[in-house]
Amino acid sequence: MTNFKDLAQLRRSHRKFTSDEIDADDVKLILRAALMAPTSKGQRAWQFVVVDDKSDLEKLSDAKDMGGLFLKDAPLAVVVLGDPLQNDCWVEDGSIAAISMQYQAEELGLGSCWVQMRGRGLSDGTTADTVIRGILDIPENLSVLCIIAIGHKADERKPQNEDRLKWENVHLNKF
Repeated sequence: MTNFKDLAQLRRSHRKFTSDEIDADDVKLILRAALMAPTSKGQRAWQFVVVDDKSDLEKLSDAKDMGGLFLKDAPLAVVVLGDPLQNDCWVEDGSIAAISMQYQAEELGLGSCWVQMRGRGLSDGTTADTVIRGILDIPENLSVLCIIAIGHKADERKPQNEDRLKWENVHLNKF
């Protein structure tokens, strides 16, 4: 197991994946990390749709105009959902679950990338939420936050550079 200090430095966004499938036990560990993520008032009100169907992954890659095309080459994607009427912290709770999945994927040697969907869409005005809802039969009460693409890394990324940390953005007691 990688210590968290190293894990945080090593985790980078990967948009290129091999065609290798992800082991079912690894998928379960990734989802376990999401389900264990802290939530507001312990609600655990998020929902996750695991997608490994190539046709659906290709359709999801077209849910917004820019930044999601690499989804079609990912062997796995997890759509993170929340109910804004049930939980006013659905964005925060879903975000914590999403990054928990990404750290678990990294610890397993897998690559991942957050694909922002909330507030995104197509040039014709169709929201990514509407497109994704239609592809995956998502109920109307749920909103799409993001999609986490996961796969075996097809590229190498250097660890985060300690020298580039913006410590000047950290303030003690007052701004």
